[in-house]
This record gives sequence, C-alpha cells and structure tokens, in this order.
Amino acid sequence: MTLRFTADSVVLDIEGTTSATGFVTDVLYPYSRERFGELLTERADEPEVRRAVGQVRELLDEPGADAKRVEEALNSWLDEDRKATPLKTLQGIVWSEGFARGELVSHFYDDVVPALRRWHADGVRLHVYSSGSVAAQRSWFGHSAEGDLLPLVDGLYDTENAGPKQSPGSYRAITEAIGTAPDRTLFLSDRPAELDAAHAAGWLTAGIRRPGEPYYAQGGGGHPGAGSFADLEITTSRSTP
Repeated sequence: MTLRFTADSVVLDIEGTTSATGFVTDVLYPYSRERFGELLTERADEPEVRRAVGQVRELLDEPGADAKRVEEALNSWLDEDRKATPLKTLQGIVWSEGFARGELVSHFYDDVVPALRRWHADGVRLHVYSSGSVAAQRSWFGHSAEGDLLPLVDGLYDTENAGPKQSPGSYRAITEAIGTAPDRTLFLSDRPAELDAAHAAGWLTAGIRRPGEPYYAQGGGGHPGAGSFADLEITTSRSTP
C-alpha cells in the first residue's frame, strides 16, 4: 500500500528508520566503548571533550568525577541505551574519526537511498533528527556504502540543538529552523512516542515498521505506517495544482 503525502520537508530518524538499529548497537557501540578511555585521558583539554565531560558530571551530580568514573558512566549509559547528550557527543567524536579513517561505513536499508535521491530531485528538502549528535549524523551520511549523501540533506538536528525527541517543543524548534509549515513537514520514525510528539507539533507523520527492529512490536500507534521508503509517495506543495 502506497502512502501519499504533500510535504515540502521530510525529517528523518536514523535508527530503525533509515538504518538498522543492530548495526549501531553491534558495531558502533563497541567501537566507541573501546575508545572512550583514550579520549577522556589523552584529549581531556579539547573544548568539546571538556564540555561533554562537564555535562556527564552534572548528570551524575559528581563534580569531581575523574576520567575513570566518567568512562564507567558512559559505558553504563551504553548498556541502558540511554540517550544522554554528552554520551552522544563523545560517541560522535569517536565515530567521526572512525568513518574518516575508513574503519567504519554506515548502514542504510536498500530502499532508503533511492528514495532520498528521488525526493531530493523532486524538490523535497531533507533533514535529519536523531538522538545521535550532529557530528555523528554528518559522518553517517557522509560515509555510506553508496558514497557521500550529505549533499541530499539540508539540515541536521539532535537532542542538543533541537531538544528531546519525545517533546513537541523540539519539533516546533525544528519548524522554526527549517522554515517549512508544520502541515507541510513529514516526520519518518519507527518510534510511536516520537511520532506522537511530532503530530502534537502539527507535523505529518508516518511510522516506518521494519520487522526485527526494537519498536516493531509496538505497532504504528495510530499513525500511518509503511514497511519501506518505497511505499511513500511525496509531492511538494509547489507541484500540487
């Protein structure tokens, strides 16, 4: 069944939507876990690392936490799959370097890249909103098996520059940033709670339901659902009579 939308902007979730959650948890998480210690000890004076470490200490309510304690907290949050902003920041640093060295290549479902290219060619503006940091998103889209996809993307948003993904206010902030009316903005995600928040902000929504993904069993939560990007047909308001 094809879902048809009139939208000028599409905002993409990553895990479970464009890409397999298993790749993130089975490949990227261990990669960052192995490198946190070195990052925290050898590069502690770098501004971005120092700022993220300060945020970890705030979340722990332990202003004197040393590098070992910070690393323990990061690994614990990894085990919980906690969407903590400083964790995502530090992961983004590690992953960016791994992608740049060619040690990592991002994963996209087979139906995603052809759809992104088609929508972009048709004048749809594409954006990303993920719990992963903007740095991680940039590396992810810049180092796919199909080459650099960043030219397709107009904007990148995370929990730091937009806010929590289950808060309607975050979607309103993105609306202000991208300049597209809420009812002409389509959000694609596998998580019903995120779709609920986007809908509350006036956005169009579609749940991407891929068997084997963590949120598949929850169903669509009342949102229109598609099993593939190939099932989505998007027309911009500029091309609508």
